[in-house]
Amino acid sequence: MKIKEVIVVEGKSDTNKIKHAVQADTIETNGSAINEATLQLIKHAQDKRGVIIFTDPDYPGQRIRHIIDETVPGCKHAFLPKKEAIARREGKSVGIEHASNEAIQIALQNVYELTDDVIASDITKADLIYHGLLGGQGAREKRERLGDYLHIGYTNGKQLLHRLQMFQIKKTELNVAMLHILKEENERA
Repeated sequence: MKIKEVIVVEGKSDTNKIKHAVQADTIETNGSAINEATLQLIKHAQDKRGVIIFTDPDYPGQRIRHIIDETVPGCKHAFLPKKEAIARREGKSVGIEHASNEAIQIALQNVYELTDDVIASDITKADLIYHGLLGGQGAREKRERLGDYLHIGYTNGKQLLHRLQMFQIKKTELNVAMLHILKEENERA
């Protein structure tokens, strides 16, 4: 699988893992120490080839994604489910470098692109409450599984509506995803 865009990752271990999974060029942010020179390099890559932001599914990764997205508009986004990014041996370390080649390929096949011509999402806070995604028992787990299913990453309750709108997820997509999640829950019970 060859990727045309330049993939922005956090570090050298991520680059090595990406290059095992796909043919791609990367830019490393050196973790959350992202500086102005790196942001300018990302901006140049966006102008020339396009950029996919592919940071770790943790708070520092979200912070780096936000900084890049604010500075370099129009980047694409790839998300890796947290469960796919946990170190097998340690169990605590989270990062792209711990993911399987298949998980990386799936994340890169499900890239989201944000555009200026945003189509308004028809999802409301009431929809999120109805599906048990805000407040209440099991809401966090449902949000986590929803993020995995839609390939939009995990968000807390306050950010979920914004993330769904940002990626132009429609109410019908949300309903289908929640039916799938409910079916999984019933099969486990």
